[in-house]
Amino acid sequence: MKITKIEKKKKLYLVEIDQKESLYVTEDTVVKYMLTKEKTLSKNQLEDIKNFAQFSHGKNLALYFISFKQRTEKEVRDYLFKHEINPHIIPQIIDNLKKDHWIDDYKLLESLAQQNLNSGDKGAYVLKQKWLQKGCEKQVIDEVLTQFDFSEVAIKVASKLLRKYQGKLPTKSLKDKLTQNLINKGFAFQESKQAIDQLELEADEENEQTLLYKEIEKQYQKFSKKYDGYELKQRLTQSLARKGYDFNAIASALREYF
Repeated sequence: MKITKIEKKKKLYLVEIDQKESLYVTEDTVVKYMLTKEKTLSKNQLEDIKNFAQFSHGKNLALYFISFKQRTEKEVRDYLFKHEINPHIIPQIIDNLKKDHWIDDYKLLESLAQQNLNSGDKGAYVLKQKWLQKGCEKQVIDEVLTQFDFSEVAIKVASKLLRKYQGKLPTKSLKDKLTQNLINKGFAFQESKQAIDQLELEADEENEQTLLYKEIEKQYQKFSKKYDGYELKQRLTQSLARKGYDFNAIASALREYF
């Protein structure tokens, strides 16, 4: 077999074999195999060239992909597969990139965890789920997360939530609201509780009484359409208790209301 044509096409080279078969190769491939017009190739040499061309092209694609930001091993694999790199060549590309430290899931997750400590608002559980979805190994994730203490992040998030909800809920409901929000962001229950304890919340009795009377009025409009007397008071009491108001405060307020 003989190379009958070799021509540069943007970033790749078009190589024509015996005026019948053609393939695109990278510049690295041309240099490595000293490809020139009229060069004679054996069947095995041509196969080697095709494999290396796929490897070289795939590596270049991966490096381009990685150049925008750090990527996980799975993200690079998926990118190469999407760009139709031979599935048998992809593991070689990944191993080469890992050897040269272009791909390092451990270092990447360390960096992401540190970013979260500095300016993020997520707990370890949410980070873990997010990284698992990116294809990172559970063992690697766990090893990274054990290095970091997210308690300060939890306190920062709790403080921000407090500014949002303070004065709008009774103290018990406020604590429950903060706890649930923190858990939703990936913090453990104990971690959330400790963060809220750091806020040293104190009940504002005057504000809570105002909130209670507003809530009684609201719930009365709802339940008085169906109930009256003892049943109405029971419905109101249950509804107000679920919203975090103290039973004694509810009983006192209802006596005044009725």
